[in-house]
Amino acid sequence: MFAVDLHAHTRFFHGRRRLGDRFDPFGFRLLARALDQRGLDGVATTNHDYCTAFSSPRVTAIPGIEVSTTHGHVLVIGPDPPTETVPLEYTPSEVVELAHERGCAAIIAHPYRGSELAAERFADVPFDAVEINGKHPRTRPLVESLAAERDLPIVAGSDSHFPFEGGRAYTRIDADALTPSSVVDAIRDGRVEPRVATGPLDEQLRRGYRRVHERKYPDDILAQSPADLTRLAEMRDSAGSAE
Repeated sequence: MFAVDLHAHTRFFHGRRRLGDRFDPFGFRLLARALDQRGLDGVATTNHDYCTAFSSPRVTAIPGIEVSTTHGHVLVIGPDPPTETVPLEYTPSEVVELAHERGCAAIIAHPYRGSELAAERFADVPFDAVEINGKHPRTRPLVESLAAERDLPIVAGSDSHFPFEGGRAYTRIDADALTPSSVVDAIRDGRVEPRVATGPLDEQLRRGYRRVHERKYPDDILAQSPADLTRLAEMRDSAGSAE
């Protein structure tokens, strides 16, 4: 079994691509050190709309990219993700097809934060898994409901942009070796288990993210309390059973 953060970034900011390209190797070294201290074995580096190869003696780096589709973000993880994508150019179906052509897994990222990928009209898109996001793990009941509806495995990733955030959510992967291909196979076979860290710093970070989200998006689903999200998931499950 390996512990892998399947959603992490190597820069502290968005935009300024050329500056970021120079910073990314340093950001990755800091991230690898933080994950090593947490006892993780690997990390998928999933920067927004571009992929850079990294390596470290501390943790195994799995290539990845977070693609900004027309209706939300999709993580593409595996041996050969696209090097770069244009934001909002591809539909979710096109990204999943591209991922599969390149031997990668396609994962719904943070489905209840600024994403439409949990909507019924995307039920036929052949995603490989759905994510519990480290910034908003209180959506877990909704993610579990979505996974059950679509018969998808559940993975987890921190969605960290700062190294100290890395590993606050991660995935236990049942594989003989930790390679990009073995990670893809384990995800598709359902040999994965999401984990969420519950240390004092992790809880403090999540409360901070929740306050920020409530101020920016007061009408969003993530402005609701964890108990309300659980009740919403139960209502969805009951409605599905009645059908």
